[in-house]
Amino acid sequence: MEQGYDVVVIGGGTGGYVSAIRASQLGLKAAVVEKGKLGGTCLHAGCIPSKALLRSAEVYANTKNGENFGVIAPEVNLDFSKVQARKEEITERLFKGVQHLMKKGKIDVYEGTGVITGEKDVSVKLNNGGEEFLAARHILLATGSRPRTLPGLDVDGTYVMTSDEALNMEELPASILVIGGGVIGMEWASMLNDFGVKVTVLEYAKRILPAEDKDVSRELQRLMKKKGVKIITGAKVLSETLKKNHGVSIQAEHKGKEKEFTADRLLVSVGRAPVTDYIGLEDTKVQIDHGFIQVNEHYQTNEANVYAIGDVIGGLQLAHVASHEGMIAVEHMAGKNPSPLDSALVAKCVYSSPEAASVGLAEDEAKEEGYEVKTGKFSFRAIGKSLVFGVPDGFVKLVVDKKTDKLLGAHMVGPHVTDMVTEAGLAQVLEATAMDIGSTIHPHPTLAEAIGEAALAVHGQEIHG
Repeated sequence: MEQGYDVVVIGGGTGGYVSAIRASQLGLKAAVVEKGKLGGTCLHAGCIPSKALLRSAEVYANTKNGENFGVIAPEVNLDFSKVQARKEEITERLFKGVQHLMKKGKIDVYEGTGVITGEKDVSVKLNNGGEEFLAARHILLATGSRPRTLPGLDVDGTYVMTSDEALNMEELPASILVIGGGVIGMEWASMLNDFGVKVTVLEYAKRILPAEDKDVSRELQRLMKKKGVKIITGAKVLSETLKKNHGVSIQAEHKGKEKEFTADRLLVSVGRAPVTDYIGLEDTKVQIDHGFIQVNEHYQTNEANVYAIGDVIGGLQLAHVASHEGMIAVEHMAGKNPSPLDSALVAKCVYSSPEAASVGLAEDEAKEEGYEVKTGKFSFRAIGKSLVFGVPDGFVKLVVDKKTDKLLGAHMVGPHVTDMVTEAGLAQVLEATAMDIGSTIHPHPTLAEAIGEAALAVHGQEIHG
């Protein structure tokens, strides 16, 4: 028997289940189709489990360095099985929370693979072997992405891994090669280094985190090297040279020469590819460009009743972006007129140690867009709370329109900056000026004082600089 819905969401990741919740709040009858577990990549193979491992790595590294705080631990041991168990406990607790939210919102969940079979029809091949047919006034595609790899770097889960396989390692290798110095690559490099693994990062671009402000990538690279991570930029990996024999070896072109790199394991971290195969798009008007579904500002495809959000449409492949896109899409389905997402207002975070975070335009981007800019930069070395934490490296940098004094971008490297960047994001939403931020009383002692000082530094008025 066919079930009828106002919206059927194919994909129960962060973007998908949040969309269903918003639909329920708007009085729409919603269903979610998910072939794996509710929560998707972010909850089970990305954001949450990786951050759980990062936290364990941070605690381990801090404990080993406890003498700097007057805490003497004669012997510090790592039980990686307990690290993994803690990760699983956290994801399972959050998974149960998402299941509760589905029941609370009276949202039907179908465990299986959803395929568009008609203009307003979805067939679900259930994991238990059955099949359901759903009629939907609107269909929302939130099928997410999977890790990319490189030709010749076949993932075997033992010697060659993506982040998916690395999350489930039963034991740590002594050494690892990380191919890719983007966000995911640098988070894994930082984490594994803190766990005591010898890490080498090979990045094709001229700098790590090439999408971030150049000062941020330069500082994070310096601090990663200070920790012992070996970073080689401008390196073209020759994937066809991969050899596996009780470890891995591979060659890369660097400064006109070929050099061999060896390690126990290899982690491929070169971005994520959209999942659009086998969901029935070939029989629709939905357009795809380089694998990504094309949508308008309300995430509507060329098939008027079919919408798409999240990693599958490209752009900023971030969980919080997918959630916001989903809410916009559902509100549009409900006949409302939601404001389009402004990518310049989206905060981006790197959960390495130290962390990095940004929102808005980088200095070079602002200049390319024709702004005459001023910058204010303030080091954490002059912030009391940073010294108390024992992490004095890093800075906050603000990019400001010289004519209007409005904040164009904020860029940070240092302790807990992923928790601080939202202040700058709110400042941009409110079109605040540097003086507005500088005039805001930041409590002392806090790390956030660096934001206030950086804002004052735009006009040469920083107090502790």
